[in-house]
Amino acid sequence: QLQLVESGGGLVQAGGSLRLSCAASGSFFSINVMGWYRQAPGPQRQLVATITSGGVTAYADSVKGRFTISRDIAKNTVYLQMNSLKPEDTDVYYCKADLIFDSTLMKYAYWGQGTQVTVSS
Repeated sequence: QLQLVESGGGLVQAGGSLRLSCAASGSFFSINVMGWYRQAPGPQRQLVATITSGGVTAYADSVKGRFTISRDIAKNTVYLQMNSLKPEDTDVYYCKADLIFDSTLMKYAYWGQGTQVTVSS
C-alpha cells in the first residue's frame, strides 16, 4: 500500500524551530520531485519548498533563508527544517511526492495526510 507518512509538526514559540519528515513507502520504481506545501486560505495548496532527485531546490519567497528542504534518496524521505518560525507560518503542511512506477517514467502525485504546525507569538 502506497503511503506518505509525515511527522514532526507541533506547537512552537515564534523564533523556534521544527523539523518535518515525510517517508514514502510501498511499491514504486522511483521518486521524482518531493516537496512540502501548506494549506493556507483558498482552494489550492501553496508551495513551500521542493527538491528534485538531483538535489535542486526551490522555495517560496516567504521562507527563503529560514527553511531548508533536504532528501534521503535511500530512505525515500524528505525533510523540512524550519527555523526562525513566525506566527504566519502556522498552517497544515502537506508532503507531496511524484512517484514513478515503470519505464514509461510517467509521474503520479501522492500526498501525505498533513501535519499541523502552530507558531505562537
